[in-house]
This record gives sequence, C-alpha cells and structure tokens, in this order.
Amino acid sequence: MGHRLSRIITRTGDAGTTGLGDGSRVAKTSLRINAIGEVDELNSTLGVLLAEPDLPPAARAALLSAQHDLFDLGGELCVPGAEIIDAAHVERLENLAEEFNADLPRLKEFILPGGSRPAALAHLARATCRRAERGIARLAETENVREAPRRYINRLSDLLFILGRFLNRAAGGEDVLWRSRRQRTED
Repeated sequence: MGHRLSRIITRTGDAGTTGLGDGSRVAKTSLRINAIGEVDELNSTLGVLLAEPDLPPAARAALLSAQHDLFDLGGELCVPGAEIIDAAHVERLENLAEEFNADLPRLKEFILPGGSRPAALAHLARATCRRAERGIARLAETENVREAPRRYINRLSDLLFILGRFLNRAAGGEDVLWRSRRQRTED
C-alpha cells in the first residue's frame, strides 16, 4: 500500500471525481468506479453473512478467503493495468465449489433464495455478486479488464449458490423449491 489513510475527510471528491490507485482522477459515475463499488458492496454482504454466529468452519473460511480476494479484485480495478487476481484464485473457487457440492442432492427443480438465515444471506450475496459481475462486464466493454477477474467473479457467484444450499443442510433444512403458479393454486 503506497500510503495509509490517516485522513478520511479529504474533500477531494466534492466535485464528483475520485482518485484511482495510479493517481489519476475519474468521475464517480464512471464504469470503473461503479464496478469497484459493486465489488465493495459484495464484500460487505459477505461480511454480514460472516457475522452469523453458527456458520460451519469450512464455510466461514471460504467466505473470509473470498473477502480478501474481493479486496484484491477491487485493488486491481482501482489500478488500471494491475494484475492481482489470477488463475490460481479461480481454481481455488472451483475446488471449493466441488467440495461443498459433493454431498448435496442433485438439483431437479429451481430453488428460491431462502431457508435458513445464513442460506438466505448466501443467496443475497450471490445476487449481489451477479450485479458486480455485470458491472465488471460493462467496464470490460469499454476498458481493458483481464479474463481472470471476470472468471473469478463468475465462479464466486456459483460458489455462493452452492453455499446457500450447503448452509440450509447445515442448519438441518432443505432447499426451498420453486413451484409454478399451477402447482401453487392446486394446493
């Protein structure tokens, strides 16, 4: 880190611009700042999930690792041309997804976000992750964004979906299955 933040109120953003990690200034409404903000929001959402008291240790470790990665991803987005997220990050998520998914029943129906509170929060994080992914994809349409960060955020949303299912099982519950309108009216 080039310098530590000792002064939080700087007033430098009052005119609608903000500084990037390379020293340049961009509009707070730029696609890059939007993507950085969405990654930050995702990281904060994971923080809320991590505040749940009875998370299984393996899930807690995976989420905390993802938080560190997301901070790195934000750093990569903040410094155009930086290369922080790599194939090893993506592979780690793929391995975690396989591990958490191994004992889950095969999906035969669509599921709704919900069940236990931790599972519902994992699904909220998944939806937030998908938004961050769309923000990064929009940025990549106009500026250079490497493939590894794009693959990482896509795999993280998959992992969060699986963790939602895993956390329902850990809480002694099951997936909340979607039922069609016809099925709902037949009851």
